[in-house]
Amino acid sequence: MDVHGVFGELARKLDYPMFIVTVRVGAQRAGCLVGFGCQASIAPQRFLICLSRKNHTYRLAAGAELIAVHVVPQDADPLAQLFGSGCSEEIDKFARCAWLPGPGEVPILQDCGNWFVGRVLNQFDFGDHVGFLLDPIAAQQAREPYFTFDQAKGIEPGHPA
Repeated sequence: MDVHGVFGELARKLDYPMFIVTVRVGAQRAGCLVGFGCQASIAPQRFLICLSRKNHTYRLAAGAELIAVHVVPQDADPLAQLFGSGCSEEIDKFARCAWLPGPGEVPILQDCGNWFVGRVLNQFDFGDHVGFLLDPIAAQQAREPYFTFDQAKGIEPGHPA
């Protein structure tokens, strides 16, 4: 097996938190389930979240000033399914879940106790994904276990992979 095949196998076995990203630009809202995100700096505090180029949320986020990143709770399978398998261009995901407007009117999902809103500082081309470097401007923390990549493996994507 070549190095890419070995790496692919290794990456599929890693387990890490899943996120739901929400954005608002003008009257448009979008959100999606995201598996690629991490803290990128301690001082100053920064977070990197990566969105697929094929995703409607990415297209809206590309012009957004603020992005909300929610840590999906471990027991929130229906919410992960909604934001992971549906497409924001086809269904109003926000009509199917509880949310409130946060900073900049960005939707904050009420079933996610851990979230933050970040100001977009920069975007980076990573191939089929684009990384958004965020400067946190608002946050909430709750003590709850999170939904993992392993739990999300059975969700059919709302857009072609």
